[in-house]
Amino acid sequence: MSLTDNSNLGSGFRGYFRIDAALDDELYDEVLRIRHDVYCVDLGFERVREDARESDAYDTHSIHCLLRTATKPHHGVGCARVVLTDPDDRAAPLPFERTCAGVLDRSIIDPARLPRERIAEVSRLAVCRAYRRRKGEEHSYVNNIEDDNFDSQGRPRFPYIPVSLYMGAIAIAAHHGIDTLFVLTEPRLASHFARLGVRVTQIGGAVEHRGTRVPSMIDVQDVIRNMRLVMRPLWREVVSEIERSYKIERSHDITAASR
Repeated sequence: MSLTDNSNLGSGFRGYFRIDAALDDELYDEVLRIRHDVYCVDLGFERVREDARESDAYDTHSIHCLLRTATKPHHGVGCARVVLTDPDDRAAPLPFERTCAGVLDRSIIDPARLPRERIAEVSRLAVCRAYRRRKGEEHSYVNNIEDDNFDSQGRPRFPYIPVSLYMGAIAIAAHHGIDTLFVLTEPRLASHFARLGVRVTQIGGAVEHRGTRVPSMIDVQDVIRNMRLVMRPLWREVVSEIERSYKIERSHDITAASR
């Protein structure tokens, strides 16, 4: 897998992976199992659970995306979630608002003053151990997006896994009418995603949370408008697959209602 001026990242992605919104019980269960393997067993960020599923209170108002291999049987590769504000209590803080309460620069943006139904947070990114193969990734929950992924020399490897997971989260956010996505992540994320045409704005100081992390924001429509041309085939593929998940879910709901 490599990135060149003539490569079609959409067809490249389609040849290796598929991505779904985990809207049914089976897909959701696989998300929780991946999270347990990565966050509890591999990295020890959370306690090991008897049922081998990692979940928390935010999952009740989250939408999850699941990345799997393209060929059957579809093996899990990674996952991410979009935490919506609690529909029963919109003022309740998102995870990053708790973790970063003392470091947010509210002169840049104040999440508490935004329409709460139009903000969300990307969290719980996790990539299965078998797909975190490069040196230095064994202690990370997701593949690194390194500078050499984008170097035009030597036909570098394109980081489909982390990029498609973030794209899946953005596609889910757009589907739900979210304007602003927040993320708590490594400081270098902004510079790496700038290479894709994705502007990530830091909105506060660093905190210690499973390593050094900074709170940042992404304008959903700005990402869609300004994405680099070479990225658009991949974006269209991810959006198509995410929207397919919602269509399948709607058809199941219609079928169940007609019984």
